[in-house]
Amino acid sequence: MGANCWRWTGDFQDLRLWRRQVAEMLVGLVEEYRRPVLVPMTLVNPAYVAEVFGAIGAAGIPLHHFFLKVPEDVLTARIDARSFTPDDPERDARVRRWCKERVAACTAAVDTLPADTVFLDGETGPGELAEAVRRRVTAGGKVTA
Repeated sequence: MGANCWRWTGDFQDLRLWRRQVAEMLVGLVEEYRRPVLVPMTLVNPAYVAEVFGAIGAAGIPLHHFFLKVPEDVLTARIDARSFTPDDPERDARVRRWCKERVAACTAAVDTLPADTVFLDGETGPGELAEAVRRRVTAGGKVTA
């Protein structure tokens, strides 16, 4: 196998095709519907952030990047409280384990995020968070949550 051979790392974000399709899908949704798209995802690799955000920016799509700051212990508790596949407890446990294995990388990503990232307090209620994001996206105002 050659030097350019790809091998599965266990993280879908490492798939170049996934990153390209995410950017293309976001651009397509905005072009088609002329509405903001909210994506609940943390890109933890700075090169991937640059790649995806760069493709969106190159298409002329305005980008508002929000990061929900949640303490690691709270995030872990939230993962434990979720049910991903209720009819398959073994798979449910695997998914929880996979999510929890990525918590440290996601929380550490805070230090590598773009300078214009808007940080939201993860202890704020969902309604307040949604309103803060709506205000920022529709009016360009400052987020107070």
